[in-house]
Amino acid sequence: MTDPKPPEHLPSSAASAEPVRQSPARRLARFYETLTPAALPGLDQLYAPDARFKDPFNEVAGTAAIGRIFAHMFATAEAPRFEVTDCIEQGEQAMLGWAFHFALRGRPLVVRGVTHLRFDADGRVVLHRDYWDAAEELYEKLPLIGAPLRWLRRRMSAG
Repeated sequence: MTDPKPPEHLPSSAASAEPVRQSPARRLARFYETLTPAALPGLDQLYAPDARFKDPFNEVAGTAAIGRIFAHMFATAEAPRFEVTDCIEQGEQAMLGWAFHFALRGRPLVVRGVTHLRFDADGRVVLHRDYWDAAEELYEKLPLIGAPLRWLRRRMSAG
């Protein structure tokens, strides 16, 4: 038995629904979750021309400089991808929790962090500030320097 077709004169709910406008933070989260080298020119649509970007290794301004950071990521990390785990929005600001998955010399790694975003009146990013612990999330996982850093962390820990 087949399901009866709805009457053809009635519009489907999808066709009659108003398009849902994504918030700037959710639009940016989607961009990063699907980021590829070919998508980097799209930064101009999401970031203001003079946007500032800061993370533990970089501090730059402008979409061209921000694009170079991500181009470098694709050139040096194996299979990099972002997974946005949280999105908290308030006015023209947002916080994105994320996990950055990649491999280094074939070894899978994950770096977890948070991004603070500020948007202009057009919904473009004017401030992108990444917070993550480079020692815990990256250096301790590297050969040679990882073991001494883990030992130092244990020595400094109150627990």
